[in-house]
Amino acid sequence: METIDEIEGDESYLDLLGILLGPDYSLTNCGHGGVVDIDFSSSALVTQERECSRKRFQDLSSILEPGRQAKTDKPAILNDAIRVLNQLKAEAQELKETNEKLLHEIKSLKAEKTELREEKLTLKADKEKMEQQSKAMAVPSPRFMPTYPAAYHAAANKMPVFPSYGLMPMWQYLPPAACDISRDHELRPPAA
Repeated sequence: METIDEIEGDESYLDLLGILLGPDYSLTNCGHGGVVDIDFSSSALVTQERECSRKRFQDLSSILEPGRQAKTDKPAILNDAIRVLNQLKAEAQELKETNEKLLHEIKSLKAEKTELREEKLTLKADKEKMEQQSKAMAVPSPRFMPTYPAAYHAAANKMPVFPSYGLMPMWQYLPPAACDISRDHELRPPAA
């Protein structure tokens, strides 16, 4: 790209200045001498800065209170902006604290979950161990017990004893309420 010193002729120089400065500044060719009049007066710049500042304050006012008419009082707009910023800062702090609490709760729940998993695994291992022990202790019952000759015959009113059933007492399989004899005198009076 050519530098400004390398450009020949006034026309191309003016075009380049027009491109660099943009359409807001007035570039005029003053006759045959090639003199350029650029308006850089301080009053025009100050006016432009004031207009830009006023527009920015109006934008800020409309952002702070959408739906209301924009304020023109700059200190009031700044006070509103400070108030909104303080509210947002307080909300951000509350959200940060809430987030920290939730993260702490998540960590504790994860630790509890890990403990429960470990406990579940130990219980499962204990269950399997107990099942293996019960299988090892279980003695297969004989399918047929040999009969022994009876020493005497049972009387007619007595129930016969079958040797193949064995003489194992069955009271241990009764529910505890049926074996309780503490209230027998109330429930079953003696026969006279």
